Amino acid sequence: MQNLGRSYRRFLVFTFITCISGSPASAQETIKLALIEPMSGPFAAVGTHALHQFQYIAERINADGGVGGRTLEILSYDNKLSVQETVVSAQKAVDAGARYVLVGNGSGPGGAIQDFVTRYNERNPGKEVMYLNYSAEDPVLTNERCSYWQFRWVPHTTMKMKALTSFIAKQPEIKKVYLINQDYSLGQNSRESARLFLKDMRPDISIVGDELHPLAKINDFAPYVAKIRASGADSVITANWGPDFALLLKASGEAGLKVRWFTFFGAGPGGPTAIKQAGLSGQVSAIVEGYSNQPGADDADFETDFRRRYAGYGWWYPRARNTIDMMVAAMRQGGSTEPSKIAPLLEGMNFKGAYGPVLMRGEDHQGFNDMYVVSLVPLKDGMKFDEESTGLGWQAVAPVPLSETVVDTTCKMKRPS
Repeated sequence: MQNLGRSYRRFLVFTFITCISGSPASAQETIKLALIEPMSGPFAAVGTHALHQFQYIAERINADGGVGGRTLEILSYDNKLSVQETVVSAQKAVDAGARYVLVGNGSGPGGAIQDFVTRYNERNPGKEVMYLNYSAEDPVLTNERCSYWQFRWVPHTTMKMKALTSFIAKQPEIKKVYLINQDYSLGQNSRESARLFLKDMRPDISIVGDELHPLAKINDFAPYVAKIRASGADSVITANWGPDFALLLKASGEAGLKVRWFTFFGAGPGGPTAIKQAGLSGQVSAIVEGYSNQPGADDADFETDFRRRYAGYGWWYPRARNTIDMMVAAMRQGGSTEPSKIAPLLEGMNFKGAYGPVLMRGEDHQGFNDMYVVSLVPLKDGMKFDEESTGLGWQAVAPVPLSETVVDTTCKMKRPS
């Protein structure tokens, strides 16, 4: 027990007491949350680690008494990054008793879940399901396609690109930018918003390349890196994630390409390792809503204990922590676990998160929080955590306060009568 964190020890004690008393944590009484992510295939690391993170959050909350004595239970489903599998998994989850669905990676699956939940709730009044969107970033999900039953904690693509290009605009040495993105809604929106914001903020910057490539289909990015080199770009902007990001950086390192990288998901799985192997320490920036070396991130031994449990992994999803913490806060406040009772409490909620304040805008159910442009650099004074055992850790180079992340919405929310 000496090597276990304080919170995890509380969890074990709680579990022991529950087992010997037979109450209150029987299987029928758990609050089931379904996590639907790729658990197999090339993006399995993304889904598997998301599962670790949600399980860990649930354990801590259960150790703290759960919700009115009821514990959280995370059910996991493998959608294989497929829209069809996502919908099938959602139906299985609801049949298993889940009233809350977590889907993040891939705006295609995210959009499919939003449609599924809306239709299900129309057909099943009194048995509503809520979509907790912690990572699907297509702007339409809180604009044209907004839904009363979806709450989104991740900043959407437009918000992130606005923050990232604001930082780029302040770097006078940047003159030529290359855009490379995955060819689906997230990547397409990324390129469009990058062009829009750069034209407005730094019209002197030239877009010298604009590439879309198939999602999860490219094993060798060498031809793409050759195009970047030939363009004469001094910087690259990309919203690539998962293996597509890691393989792109790998090819860049092998080709000896020396440009600055501005990314959405440099902090994702495999990203720090790829940056290290490519020799790009200090050359890759990412836009995040929190990071491991941020003051407050390790409150109550949170980050330290998680890394002890899952060696080699840091906390990738600050927004996942905010998602569950705010859901539980609403449940405790309302004395209910019913989505129909929780939704009004989440609307407009101001929450003191571990990484800063969070506002859940009632108009469109889009969450807002501080963001940070961070760079992966060798550990130095005041930096406690490295990433993926690289000896490199995230350091903030530019904070973006919540007030500067707010964007308008076109959402016309249809609320239940």
